[in-house]
Amino acid sequence: MKKRITIIILLLIVASFGGAMYYLYQKNAEDPITYETEGASIQTIVKKTMATGSILPLEEVLIKPNISGVIEEIYVEGGDYVKSGDLLAKIKIVPNLNALNDASNGIQDAKINLNDQNRNYERQKTLFDKGVISQVDLERAQVTRDQAKQSYSAANKRYDIVKTGTTSGYGNSANTLIRATVNGMVLEVPVEVGNQVIESNNFNEGTTIAAIADIDKMIFEGKIDESEVGKVKENLPLEITVGAIENKVFPAVLDYIAPKGKAENGAIQFEIKGTLKKQDAVFIRAGLSANASIILARADSVLSIKEALVQYDDKTKKPFVEKAIGEQKFERTAIELGISDGINVEVKSGINLKDKIKVWNILIKEEESN
Repeated sequence: MKKRITIIILLLIVASFGGAMYYLYQKNAEDPITYETEGASIQTIVKKTMATGSILPLEEVLIKPNISGVIEEIYVEGGDYVKSGDLLAKIKIVPNLNALNDASNGIQDAKINLNDQNRNYERQKTLFDKGVISQVDLERAQVTRDQAKQSYSAANKRYDIVKTGTTSGYGNSANTLIRATVNGMVLEVPVEVGNQVIESNNFNEGTTIAAIADIDKMIFEGKIDESEVGKVKENLPLEITVGAIENKVFPAVLDYIAPKGKAENGAIQFEIKGTLKKQDAVFIRAGLSANASIILARADSVLSIKEALVQYDDKTKKPFVEKAIGEQKFERTAIELGISDGINVEVKSGINLKDKIKVWNILIKEEESN
């Protein structure tokens, strides 16, 4: 009897141990991770790169004087619209003593020559009246006298110009009156009444009286890193966002990429320019900082999934996803990808909208949530 009880107890121990081992085997055979799934969606995928810069006029004209002096009056200010020929400022001449002295001496020389030619003409006329010389000699003396009169008049005008910047008969052409040379808006007037200005010549660019530009023709001017310049080309669309103008995107076209880069802060930067389309409703001020999204590629309303769902074969490097075929059961499905914006990627073939894709990158997802 005792022997039978002992055998029964041993059998129960063996059965319990076997059951425990089987249970542990089953638990180890199960995947400890429960995978989530995500579906595909219809989205617009835009592949783009960024550039920083500012908004500038396409053409900015700097108005400079043709004579040195002091600003006597200013007739415009920043923001005014002007037409070509409109008066901007008036300059008071501060004559150069050497030039003034030379002009004064020129008057004296011309006067002496005129007096001499007058006397010569009177002598020639007396001789002609007596029949001593011909009509040709008299006319020659008259021409010489007229030339002397012209030289004397020119010397007086030269003296007036040196002293005052203008002379009789040249009111609209006076160097002292600074006029606009183009139509547009006055962007700035960097001088004030009383400031001394320098004339523009071959040796000096001169003092800027005003800057004028057509604000209907604005461009984006920025820089792009050398790592991105190989991706862009002319005529690509741009989307310009201006920090000072919220919730507004300005379309533009990339029309210039510098052929040579410049080193800035240890990196090579290439200058780019894009022409903004005319904006009737929004006034864009020159000099505003802006960012440009250069649209490299675009796919509208296409089937897409999160790029984190895509896996790549270790040998072939071809993309695939794990498609759900049952409860926590997945099968490997090859897919063909299109463009990506870094978050979502276009799927050209392999899955459809109804398929559920395994979220395989669990560790990265947990780290992001943490």
